[in-house]
Amino acid sequence: MKVVVAEDDRTSSDFIRKGLAQQGHSVESVFDGRDALTFCLYNSCDVLVLDRMMPGMDGLSVAKALRASGRTMPILFLTSMGDVEDRVEGLMAGGDDYLVKPFHFSELMARLTVLARRPQAAEVSTRLSVHDLELDLMAHTATRAGTRIELQAKEFAILALLMRNAGRIVTKTMLLEQVWDFNFDPQTTVVETHMSRLRTKVDKPFEVALIHTTRNTGYSIHAPRQ
Repeated sequence: MKVVVAEDDRTSSDFIRKGLAQQGHSVESVFDGRDALTFCLYNSCDVLVLDRMMPGMDGLSVAKALRASGRTMPILFLTSMGDVEDRVEGLMAGGDDYLVKPFHFSELMARLTVLARRPQAAEVSTRLSVHDLELDLMAHTATRAGTRIELQAKEFAILALLMRNAGRIVTKTMLLEQVWDFNFDPQTTVVETHMSRLRTKVDKPFEVALIHTTRNTGYSIHAPRQ
């Protein structure tokens, strides 16, 4: 496995490089965001380990630029920024996985192995569309019938999850896990409240509703059915 490690902290970078080399993997270390972007644009690798806070260019901008250019290598964010909003931001920027420092090398190794197993997409889609609703994952914008819809971060994440699963039911558990990073039911109406706000923005001003509720099961989004 060929791994690019973009990490400006030399101690952390050396620790990762030595650990991977001992397992027989090839490692390219870069210490600046611009160097990371340049290397990955013109060289192949199996996985990119990317710190978020680097000189030259931050990790989020590197990930966005790589996805915008069509580069499909798996990206694992390795960072001390571990809040839920940070993780969502990293994944929405194009990251495939997110590991927070401090970390165990065995966990990093396991995550890299899983990512390297995944077949790389031939083309990265940065736009999602359902009927007349469009979501630009790179620009972080939503429009319906050409009208801009202003969404809060959680509303955007919910809509992206629904649109990635267009035509299928997304359960409340899936929303809690993937949008709020909850592995338990908080016994609140947080999902229902956000879905209500999302519907008010996405459906209410228009004639046709796209977001639907399946009672006691979850939510779905789909184009009008004939």
